[in-house]
Amino acid sequence: MAGVGKLLKQAQKMQKRIEETQAELSNATIEVSHGGGAVKLVINGHGEIRAISLDPEFLKEEKTVIEEALLAALQEAVTKAKALHQSRMANATEGFSLPTF
Repeated sequence: MAGVGKLLKQAQKMQKRIEETQAELSNATIEVSHGGGAVKLVINGHGEIRAISLDPEFLKEEKTVIEEALLAALQEAVTKAKALHQSRMANATEGFSLPTF
């Protein structure tokens, strides 16, 4: 049963690292801009949008131009947040292996 105890300790360490990583991801900020800086987004490591800024001059553009720039910024921000999340979580769970039966 010594193997089970070791496994439980390893799981507890991993759980703690995951919790710490979750907190770090909540506080992480990713900034993205599109349209020459006319659209700016701030998103955290969980993909939650924290801020959107639109240049007032940009709002005079056609609706489709604004929508396309906003969509591009959102897509880039979400992609970066996912990559950051996956990378940090991979680090948090690194070294933990389940025994094979």
